[in-house]
Formats: sequence, C-alpha cells, structure tokens
Amino acid sequence: MTEASPAAAERDRLLSIGAFAHRSRLSVKALRLYERSGLLMPVEVNPATGYRRYRESQLLRARLIVMMRRAGIPLAQVAEIIAAPSTAGADLLAEYWTDAERRFAVQRDLVSRLHGSLLSGAGLAGAAVFHVQERDVPGQLVLTEKRSVRVTELKDWLPDALGRLASAADGYGGLGGELLVIYHGEVNEDSDGPVEVCAPLAHPDAVPRGMALRAEAAHRQAYTVITRAQFEYPQILSAFDAVADWISSAGLARAAPPREVYRQGVDVAAAAPGDHVCQIAYPIRS
Repeated sequence: MTEASPAAAERDRLLSIGAFAHRSRLSVKALRLYERSGLLMPVEVNPATGYRRYRESQLLRARLIVMMRRAGIPLAQVAEIIAAPSTAGADLLAEYWTDAERRFAVQRDLVSRLHGSLLSGAGLAGAAVFHVQERDVPGQLVLTEKRSVRVTELKDWLPDALGRLASAADGYGGLGGELLVIYHGEVNEDSDGPVEVCAPLAHPDAVPRGMALRAEAAHRQAYTVITRAQFEYPQILSAFDAVADWISSAGLARAAPPREVYRQGVDVAAAAPGDHVCQIAYPIRS
C-alpha cells in the first residue's frame, strides 16, 4: 500500500469543526444534526474531549447539502440523493423536483381559490369549480383487494394495487369496466380507512375459486371529473366535498362510500397538471 504524497495529504488536511463550519457555510449546530442523521460524519472524534475534525475533501459533500437544503429539499431526501452514485443521485433529484412542481401546481390552485373566497367573503363554492353530473352504473362482479392505509402510505400502495388487479383481470378475460377505489373510512395522517380497490370483470365465470370476488350492486351515481393538479392530497378532498355538497343541495342522500373511478390506461404519474385523470363519485338515492 503506497502512502499518500505530501501534496495530496495537504489537499486533504484535517479541519476543526469550527473551521469546517466556516468553510462549508454550515453552523456547528447543523453539523451536529447531520452527524446524528449519518449524513456528514467527522473522521475523528476525541473520546476524552468530544473534539471533532473533518477532512477538507468533505467540503464538497457539505456544500451539496447546503445547496439542497436551500432548495427546500427535506433532510431524508438529501440523505438519499447524497448516498446514491452520481448519476442515480441526479435522477433522484430530478424526480424530487418533478413531484415538487406538481405540489406547487396544487398549492397555487388552492391558494387562488382561497384568495377569491377571502375577497368575496363567501365559502369555497366547490360546486362552482367542479361540474357534478349523474349517471346509472350497472351491477358488476369485481376482483377486490382491501387494506388499511394512512395517506402517507396510499401513494405507494394504490398504484401497485390497481396494477395488480388490472393484470389479474387480464388473465381471466379482461376488465369489464373502470377501476374503482372505494374509501370505507377516512384516510388521512391519523385514520387508515380501510381502502378497497376493485377491478370489474368482463367474464366473471372464468375466474377460479379462491380469488377475492364480490358483487358491486347497480346504482345511480353523482360524480365529477378532476385534473392531475386537483388529484393531489389535500386538494382532492375539495372534489369529494363538492360532490357531497351537490348531493345535499339536490335533496338526495349518499347511498354508499365515496370512490375514485379510473379509466383504463390512464397514467396518473405521467399526466400534465390539466389532464383529466379520474372521477370522484358517490352512489346516491332519493
């Protein structure tokens, strides 16, 4: 093993925590936080005094952290990006920013509505924003998968569950209608539903025993179509509220839990903010 040249050692000399904080533009408090999170570790810690030292070569990592934090990237995502190989890290950064831009589009729309509401002194008037219609839905036999999930888990589980059931239906004659996501209870940071995903079958007789099947009864339905921007949580709650308010104002009653209805082949993740991605619906009765 060859020793590092004096020039290389000089370029990567050890720095006190104070000097490293000054040159990296991070406070000592921030460096302690990043050490506890495993994001930026000192190379030496004196066991007697707790005195910490960093290598000069760690300044690049520190400055990347500074820039990402200034861009508003949460610490967990910073750690993931930093830990990835350079190309993978760049992809993760791009993915984060794409998601952030979608969130900003949702927030911009919501703030615009709130601003108008405050100026007018009226409520949000969801019915004026969302066009609610009625239709008859035939009875269907559906493949089903149900799970208790909070809103933080829904984003990962839901697309997978929709894909699983659509693929299963393809193996037994194909889908016979639009995919459903039924909310049997509140889904938020504190409540976990449960949530049921349903895939209507074109040929239910072809499905072998043992598959999770149930009948979805024929009903009349009130619904509205939402865009990708309106789809993001918590903006999507405005659509549920708008349909529920419309049902009450029409003198009708909700007959079953609310649901999202997805047209076959829609890729929500790839949709532009203004694209229609799903419908929000309630079964209704007089």
